[in-house]
Amino acid sequence: MAHDKARFAYDGLDRTIHEKARLGILTSLMAHPRGLAFNDLAGLCSLTNGNLSRHLLVLGEAGLVSVDKSYKNNRPHTQVLLTEAGRQRFLDYLSVLEQVLKDAEHAAGTADSAARLKPV
Repeated sequence: MAHDKARFAYDGLDRTIHEKARLGILTSLMAHPRGLAFNDLAGLCSLTNGNLSRHLLVLGEAGLVSVDKSYKNNRPHTQVLLTEAGRQRFLDYLSVLEQVLKDAEHAAGTADSAARLKPV
């Protein structure tokens, strides 16, 4: 079948999102549509401030998040928000990831069936 040639290429697994820390950041922001304070996000994702800053830079350059710096009670406050484009791109990524899981389940089921049918 011609359409099956690159069946398992999963081109939609966006490398910007697929990195473990960035996946955690985006998932956290999806769960908090009003955004998160920088320190709260760092805690949720178990990242140091430096690591979080670096990943936010990558995500920001890709247009997936926005970082708003302001003052709250005369103290610096950094709020991180998922952009609308970031939200859509993350949902698209999740759709591809769901297909990966379905394919893996199917392959595991096929392998299990084949193992049960083999004569001993």
